[in-house]
Amino acid sequence: MAIYLFWIGISLMVLWGIALIFLFATFKIPSDSMEPQLLIGDRVLVNKLIAGPRLFNLFASLREERVDIYRLPGFGQIRRNDIVVFHSPHPYSWDRIDMHIMRYYIKRCVGLPGDTIQITNGFYVNNHAEIPLGNLENQKALSKKTREEFSREVYHCFPFDSLLFNWNIHTFGPLYVPRKGDIIALNRTNFQLYRQLINWELKDSIAWKDTLAYRKNTPLPRYQFRENYYFMAGDNVENSQDSRYLGLIPEDFIVGVAWRVVRSIDPYTGTCRKDRFWKKLR
Repeated sequence: MAIYLFWIGISLMVLWGIALIFLFATFKIPSDSMEPQLLIGDRVLVNKLIAGPRLFNLFASLREERVDIYRLPGFGQIRRNDIVVFHSPHPYSWDRIDMHIMRYYIKRCVGLPGDTIQITNGFYVNNHAEIPLGNLENQKALSKKTREEFSREVYHCFPFDSLLFNWNIHTFGPLYVPRKGDIIALNRTNFQLYRQLINWELKDSIAWKDTLAYRKNTPLPRYQFRENYYFMAGDNVENSQDSRYLGLIPEDFIVGVAWRVVRSIDPYTGTCRKDRFWKKLR
């Protein structure tokens, strides 16, 4: 009898491991960046089947090595306003894009590949969106605040270039979100906006010399993207480290779409928030 229980236990562990790789994951909310939709202490169920599960060398990622990511076909597509879990694009340095398996964010997708994103007086504007994006009440509150009410670190945004852009949480963009196969001219503006993405794709570094972009000693007048990218934003627009600061998110970094709250523990009292159990996210 004991041997049967042992093998049943082993089988269940294997099935659970396969499910975590191919079907779903859970993620604990560590901050208030998605309030009021998600609260600190919520644990959400993440559907991996929409974008498709990923395969990569887990141990190499834990060793902080760059890994090649292979994504299996999904059963759907990420949509605007979906709440998405993805890896931080800057786990080690703000100067380059990397991925670490244990470092996650959860935000709302407000820009898909091929979209152009702007922030106008604090409100997100997407040239392809027919629905409001993000939490409008929080954006309205932001629009009423002045520059002086924010620290410099909060107010100024990607790409942190006051000469060419001077983008901030009130006025941002327009920023084109590249899709796989897009070709852009590498002028000074596009070099500043997309340099880190190109470096990440090429596994190399490009540089600006005089009036041209160069890869080593070869001029690079244009570039064709090899990946899709997304613009992610927190609902709590006054306190969210999202694409306004992180920049665009590679598709390879996306884990899945958050679906429901499976458990919620108040971090201050330790009590279970029963009213949030199985709450559907929207």
